[in-house]
Amino acid sequence: MRHYARILAGAAVAAFMASSSIAAELSIVHGAVGKDNEVLRAELDRFEAATGHKVTIVSMPESTTDQFGQYKLWLSAGAGDIDVFRLDVIWAPQLAEHFIDLKEPAADTLDQYIPSTLAGQTVDGKLVALPMFIGAPALYYRKDLLEKYGEKVPSTWAELKATAQKIQDGERAAGNNDMQGFVFQGAAYEGLTCNAMEWVASYGGGNFVQPDGSIEINNPQAAEALKMAASWIGTISPKGVLNYKEEDARGVFQSGNAVFMRNWNYAYALVNGDDSPIKGKVDVSTLPSGGEGLKPAATLGGWELAVSKYSKHQTEAIELVKFLNNYENQKERAIVTSRPPTLTAVYSDAEVGEKQPFIPLWKPVLDGTLARPSAAAKRKYNEASSEFWTAVHDTLSGNGTAEENLAKLQAKLTRLKGSQW
Repeated sequence: MRHYARILAGAAVAAFMASSSIAAELSIVHGAVGKDNEVLRAELDRFEAATGHKVTIVSMPESTTDQFGQYKLWLSAGAGDIDVFRLDVIWAPQLAEHFIDLKEPAADTLDQYIPSTLAGQTVDGKLVALPMFIGAPALYYRKDLLEKYGEKVPSTWAELKATAQKIQDGERAAGNNDMQGFVFQGAAYEGLTCNAMEWVASYGGGNFVQPDGSIEINNPQAAEALKMAASWIGTISPKGVLNYKEEDARGVFQSGNAVFMRNWNYAYALVNGDDSPIKGKVDVSTLPSGGEGLKPAATLGGWELAVSKYSKHQTEAIELVKFLNNYENQKERAIVTSRPPTLTAVYSDAEVGEKQPFIPLWKPVLDGTLARPSAAAKRKYNEASSEFWTAVHDTLSGNGTAEENLAKLQAKLTRLKGSQW
Protein backbone atom coordinates (compact mmCIF):
# COMPACT_ATOMS: atom_id res chain seq x y z
CA MET A 1 0.00 0.00 0.00
CA ARG A 2 2.90 2.33 0.91
CA HIS A 3 4.49 1.59 -2.46
CA TYR A 4 1.18 2.34 -4.24
CA ALA A 5 0.85 5.60 -2.26
CA ARG A 6 4.36 6.62 -3.34
CA ILE A 7 3.45 5.94 -6.96
CA LEU A 8 0.28 8.08 -6.65
CA ALA A 9 2.21 10.88 -4.94
CA GLY A 10 4.87 10.80 -7.65
CA ALA A 11 2.22 10.88 -10.34
CA ALA A 12 0.55 13.87 -8.67
CA VAL A 13 3.83 15.80 -8.51
CA ALA A 14 4.55 15.01 -12.16
CA ALA A 15 1.07 16.12 -13.14
CA PHE A 16 1.46 19.38 -11.22
CA MET A 17 4.83 20.10 -12.81
CA ALA A 18 3.42 19.36 -16.24
CA SER A 19 0.41 21.63 -15.69
CA SER A 20 2.61 24.46 -14.38
CA SER A 21 4.77 24.33 -17.49
CA ILE A 22 1.84 24.57 -19.89
CA ALA A 23 2.18 27.72 -21.93
CA ALA A 24 -0.35 30.48 -21.36
CA GLU A 25 -2.37 32.01 -24.14
CA LEU A 26 -2.33 35.77 -23.63
CA SER A 27 -3.92 38.69 -25.40
CA ILE A 28 -2.85 42.32 -25.57
CA VAL A 29 -5.15 45.08 -26.74
CA HIS A 30 -3.19 47.62 -28.72
CA GLY A 31 -4.37 50.72 -30.52
CA ALA A 32 -1.60 51.74 -32.88
CA VAL A 33 -0.44 54.05 -35.64
CA GLY A 34 2.51 53.86 -38.02
CA LYS A 35 4.78 50.88 -37.42
CA ASP A 36 3.56 50.20 -33.87
CA ASN A 37 1.84 46.87 -34.55
CA GLU A 38 4.61 45.64 -36.84
CA VAL A 39 7.24 46.23 -34.16
CA LEU A 40 5.04 44.85 -31.40
CA ARG A 41 4.46 41.63 -33.32
CA ALA A 42 8.22 41.13 -33.71
CA GLU A 43 8.68 41.68 -29.97
CA LEU A 44 5.89 39.24 -29.15
CA ASP A 45 7.46 36.63 -31.42
CA ARG A 46 10.65 36.88 -29.38
CA PHE A 47 8.67 36.65 -26.14
CA GLU A 48 6.89 33.54 -27.41
CA ALA A 49 10.18 31.91 -28.41
CA ALA A 50 11.70 32.64 -25.00
CA THR A 51 8.75 31.58 -22.85
CA GLY A 52 6.57 29.23 -24.86
CA HIS A 53 3.54 31.44 -24.22
CA LYS A 54 1.35 32.61 -27.10
CA VAL A 55 0.22 36.21 -27.46
CA THR A 56 -2.56 37.54 -29.68
CA ILE A 57 -2.85 41.23 -30.59
CA VAL A 58 -6.37 42.62 -30.35
CA SER A 59 -6.25 45.63 -32.65
CA MET A 60 -8.17 48.80 -31.95
CA PRO A 61 -9.27 51.81 -34.05
CA GLU A 62 -6.88 54.75 -34.41
CA SER A 63 -9.10 57.11 -32.41
CA THR A 64 -8.15 57.10 -28.73
CA THR A 65 -11.69 58.19 -27.92
CA ASP A 66 -13.08 55.02 -29.52
CA GLN A 67 -10.46 52.93 -27.74
CA PHE A 68 -11.37 54.35 -24.34
CA GLY A 69 -15.05 53.63 -24.91
CA GLN A 70 -14.36 50.00 -25.78
CA TYR A 71 -12.00 49.58 -22.82
CA LYS A 72 -14.68 50.81 -20.41
CA LEU A 73 -17.17 48.28 -21.82
CA TRP A 74 -14.76 45.37 -21.42
CA LEU A 75 -13.54 46.37 -17.97
CA SER A 76 -16.91 47.24 -16.49
CA ALA A 77 -18.08 43.76 -17.54
CA GLY A 78 -15.07 42.18 -15.81
CA ALA A 79 -14.07 40.48 -19.06
CA GLY A 80 -11.06 38.20 -18.64
CA ASP A 81 -10.36 37.84 -22.36
CA ILE A 82 -7.81 40.70 -22.40
CA ASP A 83 -4.71 40.26 -20.23
CA VAL A 84 -2.69 43.37 -21.08
CA PHE A 85 -4.07 46.77 -22.03
CA ARG A 86 -2.11 49.53 -23.76
CA LEU A 87 -3.35 52.71 -22.06
CA ASP A 88 -3.15 56.36 -23.02
CA VAL A 89 -1.10 58.42 -20.56
CA ILE A 90 -4.27 60.12 -19.25
CA TRP A 91 -6.35 57.05 -18.42
CA ALA A 92 -4.82 55.83 -15.14
CA PRO A 93 -7.05 57.92 -12.81
CA GLN A 94 -10.19 56.78 -14.63
CA LEU A 95 -9.42 53.06 -14.93
CA ALA A 96 -7.16 52.35 -11.95
CA GLU A 97 -9.62 50.03 -10.18
CA HIS A 98 -9.50 47.52 -13.05
CA PHE A 99 -5.74 46.87 -13.01
CA ILE A 100 -3.32 45.22 -10.63
CA ASP A 101 -0.69 47.19 -8.74
CA LEU A 102 2.64 46.78 -10.53
CA LYS A 103 4.76 48.42 -7.84
CA GLU A 104 5.96 45.16 -6.28
CA PRO A 105 6.11 42.97 -9.43
CA ALA A 106 8.21 45.59 -11.22
CA ALA A 107 10.22 46.78 -8.20
CA ASP A 108 13.48 45.52 -9.69
CA THR A 109 13.20 47.85 -12.70
CA LEU A 110 11.47 51.00 -11.43
CA ASP A 111 14.68 52.91 -10.74
CA GLN A 112 15.49 52.70 -14.48
CA TYR A 113 12.48 54.81 -15.53
CA ILE A 114 12.24 58.57 -15.94
CA PRO A 115 10.58 59.42 -12.60
CA SER A 116 7.84 61.62 -14.06
CA THR A 117 6.59 58.77 -16.25
CA LEU A 118 5.94 56.62 -13.18
CA ALA A 119 4.38 59.49 -11.24
CA GLY A 120 1.80 59.95 -13.98
CA GLN A 121 0.70 56.31 -13.64
CA THR A 122 0.49 56.26 -9.86
CA VAL A 123 -2.99 56.68 -8.38
CA ASP A 124 -3.39 56.73 -4.57
CA GLY A 125 -0.04 54.96 -4.25
CA LYS A 126 -0.93 52.26 -6.79
CA LEU A 127 1.23 51.86 -9.90
CA VAL A 128 -1.49 51.28 -12.49
CA ALA A 129 0.75 50.77 -15.53
CA LEU A 130 4.36 50.67 -16.68
CA PRO A 131 5.22 53.48 -19.12
CA MET A 132 5.92 52.05 -22.59
CA PHE A 133 6.98 55.23 -24.41
CA ILE A 134 6.56 58.97 -24.12
CA GLY A 135 4.97 61.20 -26.70
CA ALA A 136 5.30 64.87 -27.50
CA PRO A 137 4.34 66.68 -30.69
CA ALA A 138 6.63 68.53 -33.05
CA LEU A 139 6.26 71.01 -35.85
CA TYR A 140 7.33 69.06 -38.93
CA TYR A 141 8.43 71.20 -41.85
CA ARG A 142 9.77 70.89 -45.37
CA LYS A 143 13.24 72.34 -45.00
CA ASP A 144 13.76 72.26 -48.78
CA LEU A 145 10.71 74.46 -49.35
CA LEU A 146 11.65 76.92 -46.61
CA GLU A 147 15.08 77.24 -48.19
CA LYS A 148 13.58 77.62 -51.68
CA TYR A 149 11.42 80.55 -50.55
CA GLY A 150 14.00 82.09 -48.24
CA GLU A 151 11.93 81.56 -45.09
CA LYS A 152 12.99 80.59 -41.57
CA VAL A 153 11.27 78.18 -39.21
CA PRO A 154 8.34 80.09 -37.67
CA SER A 155 8.48 80.83 -33.97
CA THR A 156 4.90 82.14 -33.68
CA TRP A 157 1.58 80.98 -35.08
CA ALA A 158 1.25 84.23 -37.03
CA GLU A 159 4.61 83.58 -38.68
CA LEU A 160 3.55 80.02 -39.48
CA LYS A 161 0.38 81.25 -41.18
CA ALA A 162 2.25 83.83 -43.27
CA THR A 163 5.01 81.41 -44.28
CA ALA A 164 2.59 78.58 -45.04
CA GLN A 165 0.46 80.87 -47.20
CA LYS A 166 3.47 82.17 -49.15
CA ILE A 167 4.86 78.71 -49.93
CA GLN A 168 1.45 77.16 -50.59
CA ASP A 169 0.59 79.89 -53.09
CA GLY A 170 3.99 79.63 -54.75
CA GLU A 171 3.82 75.86 -55.14
CA ARG A 172 0.28 75.97 -56.48
CA ALA A 173 1.30 78.61 -59.01
CA ALA A 174 4.12 76.26 -60.05
CA GLY A 175 1.64 73.47 -60.74
CA ASN A 176 1.06 71.59 -57.49
CA ASN A 177 -2.59 72.36 -56.83
CA ASP A 178 -2.69 69.87 -53.96
CA MET A 179 -0.15 71.73 -51.81
CA GLN A 180 -1.40 72.70 -48.35
CA GLY A 181 0.23 75.06 -45.91
CA PHE A 182 -0.45 73.27 -42.62
CA VAL A 183 -2.07 69.99 -41.57
CA PHE A 184 -2.94 68.87 -38.05
CA GLN A 185 -5.45 66.75 -36.11
CA GLY A 186 -8.74 68.64 -36.46
CA ALA A 187 -11.35 65.88 -36.07
CA ALA A 188 -13.67 65.94 -33.06
CA TYR A 189 -11.79 63.53 -30.76
CA GLU A 190 -9.05 63.49 -28.13
CA GLY A 191 -6.42 64.46 -30.70
CA LEU A 192 -8.11 67.85 -31.14
CA THR A 193 -8.00 68.36 -27.38
CA CYS A 194 -4.22 67.93 -27.57
CA ASN A 195 -3.85 70.37 -30.46
CA ALA A 196 -6.17 72.98 -28.97
CA MET A 197 -4.53 72.79 -25.54
CA GLU A 198 -1.28 73.77 -27.25
CA TRP A 199 -2.87 76.71 -29.07
CA VAL A 200 -4.55 78.03 -25.94
CA ALA A 201 -1.56 77.56 -23.63
CA SER A 202 0.80 79.14 -26.17
CA TYR A 203 -1.38 82.28 -26.07
CA GLY A 204 -1.33 82.32 -22.26
CA GLY A 205 -4.92 81.08 -21.96
CA GLY A 206 -4.29 78.30 -19.44
CA ASN A 207 -5.96 74.89 -19.61
CA PHE A 208 -9.60 73.89 -19.94
CA VAL A 209 -9.36 72.59 -16.37
CA GLN A 210 -6.65 74.18 -14.27
CA PRO A 211 -4.33 71.99 -12.14
CA ASP A 212 -6.27 72.98 -9.00
CA GLY A 213 -9.55 71.94 -10.63
CA SER A 214 -10.82 75.46 -11.32
CA ILE A 215 -12.38 76.40 -14.66
CA GLU A 216 -11.15 79.58 -16.30
CA ILE A 217 -11.19 78.70 -19.99
CA ASN A 218 -13.50 81.58 -20.97
CA ASN A 219 -10.78 84.21 -21.32
CA PRO A 220 -9.55 86.56 -24.08
CA GLN A 221 -6.27 84.70 -24.63
CA ALA A 222 -8.05 81.40 -25.27
CA ALA A 223 -10.45 83.16 -27.65
CA GLU A 224 -7.55 84.71 -29.55
CA ALA A 225 -5.93 81.28 -29.92
CA LEU A 226 -9.08 79.68 -31.31
CA LYS A 227 -9.70 82.58 -33.70
CA MET A 228 -6.19 82.14 -35.08
CA ALA A 229 -6.76 78.39 -35.58
CA ALA A 230 -10.15 78.99 -37.21
CA SER A 231 -8.50 81.37 -39.69
CA TRP A 232 -6.43 78.48 -41.05
CA ILE A 233 -9.44 76.52 -42.30
CA GLY A 234 -9.88 77.00 -46.02
CA THR A 235 -6.73 79.12 -46.28
CA ILE A 236 -3.54 77.28 -45.28
CA SER A 237 -5.41 74.15 -44.16
CA PRO A 238 -7.96 72.20 -46.21
CA LYS A 239 -11.53 72.08 -44.94
CA GLY A 240 -11.06 68.33 -44.74
CA VAL A 241 -8.65 68.85 -41.82
CA LEU A 242 -11.78 69.01 -39.66
CA ASN A 243 -11.89 65.21 -40.10
CA TYR A 244 -8.14 64.54 -39.85
CA LYS A 245 -6.57 62.29 -37.24
CA GLU A 246 -2.85 61.53 -36.96
CA GLU A 247 -2.51 59.27 -39.97
CA ASP A 248 -4.62 61.53 -42.18
CA ALA A 249 -2.28 64.44 -41.52
CA ARG A 250 0.79 62.28 -42.02
CA GLY A 251 -0.54 60.92 -45.31
CA VAL A 252 -0.90 64.41 -46.78
CA PHE A 253 2.45 65.58 -45.48
CA GLN A 254 4.38 62.46 -46.46
CA SER A 255 2.96 62.54 -49.98
CA GLY A 256 4.70 65.90 -50.39
CA ASN A 257 1.55 67.99 -50.25
CA ALA A 258 2.02 70.05 -47.09
CA VAL A 259 4.60 72.57 -45.90
CA PHE A 260 4.01 72.14 -42.15
CA MET A 261 2.49 69.41 -39.99
CA ARG A 262 1.77 69.05 -36.30
CA ASN A 263 2.18 65.40 -35.28
CA TRP A 264 3.63 63.08 -32.68
CA ASN A 265 7.08 61.53 -32.58
CA TYR A 266 6.11 58.31 -34.36
CA ALA A 267 5.73 60.16 -37.68
CA TYR A 268 9.42 61.07 -37.82
CA ALA A 269 10.58 57.55 -38.65
CA LEU A 270 7.94 57.28 -41.36
CA VAL A 271 8.37 60.59 -43.17
CA ASN A 272 12.11 59.93 -43.28
CA GLY A 273 11.76 56.25 -44.20
CA ASP A 274 13.28 54.73 -47.31
CA ASP A 275 9.91 54.62 -49.08
CA SER A 276 8.98 58.22 -48.23
CA PRO A 277 8.81 60.69 -51.16
CA ILE A 278 10.12 63.42 -48.83
CA LYS A 279 12.96 61.49 -47.18
CA GLY A 280 15.80 63.88 -46.32
CA LYS A 281 13.61 66.95 -46.90
CA VAL A 282 12.03 67.09 -43.44
CA ASP A 283 13.10 68.53 -40.14
CA VAL A 284 11.32 69.22 -36.87
CA SER A 285 11.13 72.06 -34.38
CA THR A 286 9.15 72.99 -31.32
CA LEU A 287 5.61 74.19 -31.93
CA PRO A 288 5.12 77.97 -32.28
CA SER A 289 4.03 80.33 -29.53
CA GLY A 290 1.23 82.87 -29.57
CA GLY A 291 3.64 85.78 -29.84
CA GLU A 292 6.56 87.66 -28.35
CA GLY A 293 7.14 86.88 -24.69
CA LEU A 294 4.92 83.80 -24.79
CA LYS A 295 6.11 80.20 -24.59
CA PRO A 296 5.21 77.35 -26.93
CA ALA A 297 3.34 74.38 -25.51
CA ALA A 298 3.49 70.67 -26.32
CA THR A 299 0.92 68.24 -24.94
CA LEU A 300 2.32 65.26 -23.09
CA GLY A 301 1.42 62.00 -24.75
CA GLY A 302 2.56 58.43 -24.40
CA TRP A 303 1.31 54.92 -23.81
CA GLU A 304 1.47 52.53 -20.88
CA LEU A 305 1.03 48.82 -20.26
CA ALA A 306 -1.36 47.57 -17.58
CA VAL A 307 -2.37 44.10 -16.42
CA SER A 308 -6.08 43.46 -16.02
CA LYS A 309 -7.18 42.25 -12.60
CA TYR A 310 -9.65 40.03 -14.46
CA SER A 311 -6.86 38.20 -16.31
CA LYS A 312 -6.59 34.47 -15.68
CA HIS A 313 -2.84 34.64 -16.35
CA GLN A 314 -1.65 37.59 -14.28
CA THR A 315 1.84 36.20 -13.60
CA GLU A 316 2.50 35.61 -17.30
CA ALA A 317 0.94 38.98 -18.20
CA ILE A 318 3.30 40.77 -15.79
CA GLU A 319 6.17 38.88 -17.41
CA LEU A 320 5.00 40.12 -20.81
CA VAL A 321 4.69 43.75 -19.70
CA LYS A 322 8.19 43.74 -18.22
CA PHE A 323 9.57 42.09 -21.35
CA LEU A 324 8.01 44.67 -23.68
CA ASN A 325 9.50 47.43 -21.55
CA ASN A 326 13.02 46.06 -21.28
CA TYR A 327 16.05 47.95 -22.60
CA GLU A 328 16.34 46.04 -25.87
CA ASN A 329 12.71 46.56 -26.84
CA GLN A 330 12.62 50.23 -25.86
CA LYS A 331 15.80 50.74 -27.88
CA GLU A 332 14.25 49.00 -30.89
CA ARG A 333 11.10 51.14 -30.67
CA ALA A 334 13.22 54.29 -30.45
CA ILE A 335 15.16 53.39 -33.60
CA VAL A 336 12.39 51.87 -35.73
CA THR A 337 9.35 53.93 -34.70
CA SER A 338 10.99 57.09 -33.22
CA ARG A 339 9.02 56.49 -30.01
CA PRO A 340 10.84 58.22 -27.11
CA PRO A 341 11.71 55.66 -24.41
CA THR A 342 10.76 55.76 -20.76
CA LEU A 343 14.04 54.18 -19.62
CA THR A 344 16.60 56.93 -18.97
CA ALA A 345 19.61 54.96 -20.23
CA VAL A 346 18.25 54.54 -23.76
CA TYR A 347 18.63 58.28 -24.42
CA SER A 348 22.42 57.98 -24.12
CA ASP A 349 22.69 54.81 -26.22
CA ALA A 350 25.18 55.55 -29.02
CA GLU A 351 23.33 53.46 -31.61
CA VAL A 352 20.04 55.24 -30.88
CA GLY A 353 21.75 58.61 -31.30
CA GLU A 354 23.34 57.51 -34.57
CA LYS A 355 20.28 55.89 -36.18
CA GLN A 356 17.59 58.13 -34.73
CA PRO A 357 19.12 61.49 -33.70
CA PHE A 358 15.60 62.75 -33.16
CA ILE A 359 15.40 60.83 -29.85
CA PRO A 360 18.19 62.36 -27.73
CA LEU A 361 17.49 65.83 -29.17
CA TRP A 362 13.83 65.62 -28.16
CA LYS A 363 14.37 64.85 -24.47
CA PRO A 364 14.39 68.57 -23.43
CA VAL A 365 11.01 68.97 -25.13
CA LEU A 366 9.65 65.95 -23.30
CA ASP A 367 10.86 67.39 -19.99
CA GLY A 368 8.73 70.50 -20.49
CA THR A 369 5.48 69.05 -21.81
CA LEU A 370 1.96 70.19 -20.91
CA ALA A 371 -0.07 67.55 -19.07
CA ARG A 372 -3.73 67.04 -19.84
CA PRO A 373 -5.87 67.70 -16.72
CA SER A 374 -6.78 64.08 -16.04
CA ALA A 375 -5.48 64.29 -12.47
CA ALA A 376 -7.61 67.38 -11.79
CA ALA A 377 -10.81 66.18 -13.50
CA LYS A 378 -10.34 62.58 -12.33
CA ARG A 379 -13.14 60.26 -13.53
CA LYS A 380 -14.85 63.12 -15.35
CA TYR A 381 -11.83 63.87 -17.55
CA ASN A 382 -13.20 62.15 -20.63
CA GLU A 383 -16.45 64.12 -20.48
CA ALA A 384 -14.57 67.37 -19.85
CA SER A 385 -12.27 66.73 -22.80
CA SER A 386 -15.25 65.94 -25.00
CA GLU A 387 -16.84 69.27 -24.11
CA PHE A 388 -13.57 71.05 -24.89
CA TRP A 389 -12.94 69.46 -28.27
CA THR A 390 -16.59 70.00 -29.23
CA ALA A 391 -16.33 73.73 -28.48
CA VAL A 392 -13.09 73.93 -30.45
CA HIS A 393 -14.45 71.95 -33.39
CA ASP A 394 -17.54 74.16 -33.53
CA THR A 395 -15.30 77.22 -33.65
CA LEU A 396 -13.10 75.79 -36.41
CA SER A 397 -16.22 74.82 -38.37
CA GLY A 398 -17.75 78.28 -38.10
CA ASN A 399 -20.54 77.15 -35.78
CA GLY A 400 -20.42 80.10 -33.41
CA THR A 401 -17.59 82.47 -32.51
CA ALA A 402 -14.70 81.61 -30.23
CA GLU A 403 -16.14 83.85 -27.53
CA GLU A 404 -19.59 82.28 -27.75
CA ASN A 405 -18.29 78.72 -27.70
CA LEU A 406 -15.90 79.37 -24.81
CA ALA A 407 -18.71 80.92 -22.77
CA LYS A 408 -20.85 77.81 -23.37
CA LEU A 409 -17.87 75.58 -22.55
CA GLN A 410 -17.27 77.40 -19.26
CA ALA A 411 -20.89 76.85 -18.25
CA LYS A 412 -20.91 73.17 -19.28
CA LEU A 413 -17.65 72.40 -17.44
CA THR A 414 -18.92 74.18 -14.35
CA ARG A 415 -22.06 72.01 -14.36
CA LEU A 416 -20.00 68.88 -15.00
CA LYS A 417 -17.72 69.65 -12.08
CA GLY A 418 -20.58 70.26 -9.64
CA SER A 419 -19.32 70.67 -6.09
CA GLN A 420 -16.07 68.93 -6.96
CA TRP A 421 -14.40 66.81 -9.62
